Amino acid sequence: MLLHIHNVLTAAQVAQFRQELSQVEWVDGRATAGHLSVRVKNNQQIREDHPVARLLGDTILSALERNAMFMSGALPAKIVPPLFNRHTTGEGYGRHIDGSIRPIAGSPIRVRTDLAATLFLNAPEEYEGGELAVEDTLGIQRVKLAAGDLVLYPATCVHQVEPVTRGVRLASFFWIESVVREDARRRMLFGLDNAIQSLTAEFPQHPSILELTSLYHNLIREWGDA
Repeated sequence: MLLHIHNVLTAAQVAQFRQELSQVEWVDGRATAGHLSVRVKNNQQIREDHPVARLLGDTILSALERNAMFMSGALPAKIVPPLFNRHTTGEGYGRHIDGSIRPIAGSPIRVRTDLAATLFLNAPEEYEGGELAVEDTLGIQRVKLAAGDLVLYPATCVHQVEPVTRGVRLASFFWIESVVREDARRRMLFGLDNAIQSLTAEFPQHPSILELTSLYHNLIREWGDA
């Protein structure tokens, strides 16, 4: 399931991010690539332990904690602190698969990468190319979102960032370990949660709401790891 989440960051927050990111040192993104990905990765990143990366990452995580669609779609148990990358003209990140386990730098915590997220930090008209191309059961889906919008997708999918042909692409990216590790089950739970919310909004006293809510939570108990 690919999930487009609108307005994770406000326009003011995006502007602040852009200002902060314009003043930091960018390093070769291959420093964090695996032994296969390093062959196809051509971009720039901020060091994981950079104070600006930590500060902006905390802002993203705080916004996601308040985002009902993200919480429903991801059912997060752990989140790797957001990282930041930049693709300039001619740069991209070829077809690859994310590693299954990601350590959190400076801690003993390890995260199973069930889901990946990309948060776009500049407008699509500011650059050409740079689409996130995700290969799933429906074929290749190309994603290029408005600044402040986020795409959530299974980290089990082969994906790539297509080469930028004009301008600069700025983004944040990170991984999520979900309470429910299987994408098909998360998709069903997301659909059920949406149905409950719609029914509650239209018929707040409907007796089926409690039954459906009980089913939802009991399925999480059945399928969940936490």
